[in-house]
Amino acid sequence: MTHDGQTPPPARPRWQAKLADRYDGWAVVTGASDGIGRQMAGLLAAAGLHVVLVARREAALEVLAAELHAAHGVSTLVVAVDLATPGGVDTVLSATEHLDVALLVAAAGYGTAGAFLGQDLAMELDMVSVNVRAVTAITHAFGRRFVARGRGGIVLFGSLVGFQGVPGSATYSATKAFVQTFGEALQRELAPHGVDVLVAAPGPVHTGFAARATMSMSSAANADDVARATLRALGGRGATVRPGGRAKLLGYGLGSLPRGLRVRVLQTIMASMTPGSPSVTLDPRSPAPDPGSPAHPAAHG
Repeated sequence: MTHDGQTPPPARPRWQAKLADRYDGWAVVTGASDGIGRQMAGLLAAAGLHVVLVARREAALEVLAAELHAAHGVSTLVVAVDLATPGGVDTVLSATEHLDVALLVAAAGYGTAGAFLGQDLAMELDMVSVNVRAVTAITHAFGRRFVARGRGGIVLFGSLVGFQGVPGSATYSATKAFVQTFGEALQRELAPHGVDVLVAAPGPVHTGFAARATMSMSSAANADDVARATLRALGGRGATVRPGGRAKLLGYGLGSLPRGLRVRVLQTIMASMTPGSPSVTLDPRSPAPDPGSPAHPAAHG
């Protein structure tokens, strides 16, 4: 469903005006129904970009689409799809083939916490599909489109945990390590073609999953702050941004340690954040598990 924009855009801060000039057209945002993805969609709409909202929950996306259209006068397109499915990315590509897409924000993803052997294998493989396979496929497709048009931008979401293995979050940290190195390489490959690539590597972020995953995250960053810092960095010279003061402090502090010591430090941190929860889901969009029951299956967007 589309909402066609008619209202002239209001005056915008310089960094948002820069986004509108550099990525004039449509932005595709995956994971747009909640958390950082939702905040990114809102900020891009406020900058005057039309937005394609991708996630599983159609009703939530339709509400957001109407809000963005009413507030900013932009056009929107809702694509309700599960990116874990083999045809998920193809659905997004088919729905956007008639649009002049200039920016991809791949914010969909989820994680699990707890000992790897205590996890449900299907859920772990599903996580790899969303965090790695879908990111690779959608980046490949839109990357080609951006190169053909001579400009564009790609935002990928890594994590502080992606710079080393993290006991208690083994699969998730591995998927984020992939995203980090993937984005670093693409930033160099695509820059000569006018395509910007940025990897955001935040630390803990308040996106609603702390309580649902029985995690203690009192020092987590705000999702809006992370989104703003990421978009401000887009189009700059670096391949990676650590959005937020905590991410910078933790990133640089851990970066000064030997890799093996970083692994042990993060093992301690993860254990402190998930007390008594050996196999809980970190997905911010899934229902809270009943006390004493296994975590609910994870959702994607």
